[in-house]
Amino acid sequence: MKTLLTILGPTASGKTDLAAHVAREIGGEIISADSRQVYRGMDIGTGKDLDDYVVDGKQIPYHLIDIREAGTKYNLFQYQEDFLKAYHDIQSRGAQPILCGGTGLYIESVLKGYHLSPVPQNPELRKALEGKSLDELTHMLRQLKAKTGSNMHNTTDVDSCQRAIRAIEIETYNLDHPTDNRDFPAVDSVIVGVGIDRVARREKITSRLRKRLDNGMVEEIRGILDKGVKADDLIYYGLEYKYVTEYVIGKLTYEEMFRQLEIAIHQFAKRQMTWFRGMERRGATIHWIDAALSMEEKVKETIRLLRFARTQP
Repeated sequence: MKTLLTILGPTASGKTDLAAHVAREIGGEIISADSRQVYRGMDIGTGKDLDDYVVDGKQIPYHLIDIREAGTKYNLFQYQEDFLKAYHDIQSRGAQPILCGGTGLYIESVLKGYHLSPVPQNPELRKALEGKSLDELTHMLRQLKAKTGSNMHNTTDVDSCQRAIRAIEIETYNLDHPTDNRDFPAVDSVIVGVGIDRVARREKITSRLRKRLDNGMVEEIRGILDKGVKADDLIYYGLEYKYVTEYVIGKLTYEEMFRQLEIAIHQFAKRQMTWFRGMERRGATIHWIDAALSMEEKVKETIRLLRFARTQP
């Protein structure tokens, strides 16, 4: 069994590019840890950047991207199951598994072996929550988390009313149903974090947002809506899909959309780093590498860390 290599970092840090270059050197395959890249057709807005998975003309195998239809819901329970299938598949072929992404909840659920149960929809609860504001829902969620002692969801759960209601549904279910009846093994891993200076991160986020808008992100989202996916279902996914959808349906002007989305992505990147620091407080060892280093230096250091870990008892 090869030791899992995890490469994480905030949005715009270049973690996927690094993971692909490392995979090229050591015969690796990448398992995505991104909560939105699972959806087909949601490419530009989720930043799939599939060209990153081609290094020196070689296609790097990747998993858990484009596995669900846009407009459907995908949850942590399903991710754990899909991760294990991909992980065992990669191991069975003698390749190096590399977990890569920025969804800290997904990453930690795998590394720490969260015990979860599938949470069904609660129509009565959903009806009771209809019409409540996002602030009201957020307050309710905080109260529920205090009762359940949950630290398994971050504030991305409440960037839309739909997501907040689903989070409340989960926490309400967990009050009455034990979740330790599902065995999910913790996975040992060498964890490498790509650290990027806050100023550089902000510049890259803004530049990347402009590029994505110029390259057809609005048209992508309009096309998904034209295929029959409801606006509320796209807004559920948050960030680009929330604000650009609101622009497409006329709730925001282009300037309002850009300004609000830019702020939201900056805040999201900050929350990602808060989550990663929380992982460290909860016992994870993350080896941080400066994003400003050359690709050759980053690849060399990542492989060194992986090989060093293999020599330890």
